Amino acid sequence: MSGLKLLAETGFVYAQYLYYAFLALPIYQRVSIVLFTPFVYNIVWQLLYSLRKDRVPLVFYWIPWFGSAVPYGMQPYEFFAECQKKYGDVFAFVLLGKVMTVYLGPKGHEFVLNSKLSDVSAEEAYTHLTTPIFGKGVIYDCPNSRLMEQKKFTKGSLTREAFKSYVPKIREEILCYFKNAKSFRFGEKTHGIANVMETQPEITIFTASRSLLGDEMRKKFDASFAQLYSDLDKGFTPINFVFSYLPLPLYWKRDEAQRKISSTYREFIGERRKNNDIQDRDLIDALMKNSTYKDGVKMTDQEISNLLIGILMGGQHTSAATSAWFLLHLAEKPELQEEILEEVQRVSGGEECTYEMFQEMPLVNNVIKETLRMHMPLHSIFRKVVNPLSVPGTSYVVPRGHHVLVSPGFSHTNELYFPQADVFNPHRWDDDSSVTTTSNTGKDTVDYGFGAVSKGVSSPYLPFGGGRHRCIGEQFAYVQLSTILTTFVRTIKWKLPPGGKVPPVDYQSMVTLPEEPALIEWELRK
Repeated sequence: MSGLKLLAETGFVYAQYLYYAFLALPIYQRVSIVLFTPFVYNIVWQLLYSLRKDRVPLVFYWIPWFGSAVPYGMQPYEFFAECQKKYGDVFAFVLLGKVMTVYLGPKGHEFVLNSKLSDVSAEEAYTHLTTPIFGKGVIYDCPNSRLMEQKKFTKGSLTREAFKSYVPKIREEILCYFKNAKSFRFGEKTHGIANVMETQPEITIFTASRSLLGDEMRKKFDASFAQLYSDLDKGFTPINFVFSYLPLPLYWKRDEAQRKISSTYREFIGERRKNNDIQDRDLIDALMKNSTYKDGVKMTDQEISNLLIGILMGGQHTSAATSAWFLLHLAEKPELQEEILEEVQRVSGGEECTYEMFQEMPLVNNVIKETLRMHMPLHSIFRKVVNPLSVPGTSYVVPRGHHVLVSPGFSHTNELYFPQADVFNPHRWDDDSSVTTTSNTGKDTVDYGFGAVSKGVSSPYLPFGGGRHRCIGEQFAYVQLSTILTTFVRTIKWKLPPGGKVPPVDYQSMVTLPEEPALIEWELRK
């Protein structure tokens, strides 16, 4: 014990000596040491890391803490491709102080999306990002078992019968938007220019609120309410992955939007409870009637309100981004618009489209499918490792506290799986036997608590993710997008402005959006 005490005292004296020696240096030398020490430590740490045979190859970086944030944040797929050439399908990089282990390709899909709940956690990976937006007690701010039950509560409004009733409501909302929105103003204008990054988020939130939340709630959704959702949407930025709250206007707007939207839902729920007016009209009724967990705990009205935000935000990302992209790609190929119109007219016989008719429109479905291939809304999917995770077929072990990352969008745009991957070609899906796609049905399924889903995630095409966190809104997204596409095609013709091109992808947020301005020229059909 005396030896340890002597060693501690010696260390303290030596530390004091170094401190006073540092203070004795000229100011410029002290500044230089403070500035360069983190860089030296960073390089030494990377060298020691590289000597370990049980660690995934690490992408070298110069700037401490930031790591590879810039190349990853600007062009993630290009960054992955460059790393793949150097290290193979499995590598790691540092992102804002976090070590991200990437596994590319279908084997990576299986490794991450089907990892055991005891080994990886989506909740710990995403809660800093999503909780300020959705609110407390829902999605990733609760145990995984709770999330699975919340999905089950929601699926009651995502049935075939519900979809049948949603189609005419969605179409009516789009036509109303055409009449009133400044980009169109039907009745006043027969042609004009529209920015799809303004029109599609608004159309998406209006149609989703009308179909899922009902007519009464839709009446509260004016342009200002859509703007609140836009303010919430801007909270999905990579920096929020680390810092949930910063004293910045962006965060203040996000938090104010969350409060106003959730309070609107909560007041509406309170009115129905007060009047004992709980029926089977919409998702709000469904959650009010059926939101008691297996252990007997009931969701509070605030939690139901927060869950409603999460549900609409999930659809907002997928449908707004996807519809914006297919409008831009079809603007580049007007002949495809006419081909779609021909299919719609042939199947519908000139009548209004119904849910059943969409099942007989392969080109409409393939346009959506191809858009999701080229522009999967989320370019990266994360999990936090909670127990050391072995990488199959290697000596690598991902330690506890690191993150694993998978990118189905990288496979979607890879020539290995999709020849001419950078070409928008819906007809590649006319015979999709060459590409295995997952399904919610089949013998090889598992029920995580919200209904049977496919266990297989080894397909190169996973636009809605897979495993226990697979998006349950896939069928609703197809209903919403099919109605948007067919209504647009029947009502207007559109093209890119003179000299215009389909804009590049903006990866600044967590969603793959077109860079603005994303313009189309439209003309009313006669």
